Amino acid sequence: MSNNKWFTVGKLVNTHGLRGEVKVLSQTDFADIRFAPGNKLSLQNMDNGQKLEVEIVSSREQKGMFVLKLKGFNDINEVEKYKGWLLKVEETDLEKLDEGEYYYHEIIGCRVVTEEGEELGTITEILRPGANDVWVVEQPKRKELLLPVIDDVLLNVDVANKTVTVRLLEGLI
Repeated sequence: MSNNKWFTVGKLVNTHGLRGEVKVLSQTDFADIRFAPGNKLSLQNMDNGQKLEVEIVSSREQKGMFVLKLKGFNDINEVEKYKGWLLKVEETDLEKLDEGEYYYHEIIGCRVVTEEGEELGTITEILRPGANDVWVVEQPKRKELLLPVIDDVLLNVDVANKTVTVRLLEGLI
């Protein structure tokens, strides 16, 4: 594995059963691709930097989680130590997105400006409460702004310049 940038696609949160299966909380919009049998991921411990390449043998969705069987792990005792580790992919393995779609890492850190040019702050977090995403904008000397990701609000997203232009609807501030 190279020194490429890594992106989290899931977190190993627990073991499942006695035969070495693990429960994974998905952190990707491409779970069907990421957790497909035969796919290889990097299992990483963020505390000490340890990495381990794993291959998925089987996968199923269960109660909002994914239960994965990893190649070479056949016993609960073999996988227990990986609880809390993250499943990651290299930047070169990111899926291509359609126009108007963005990865979280492309949006977080963007400056937000109104169509009049007033700087509002920086996007620090993305929430997924339901029908549409909500971008959390940290504003200097004001409480954070919650921007709904809808066409009426988002006028332009310039990932290259890390700038998002918005139209503030009444009641947003």
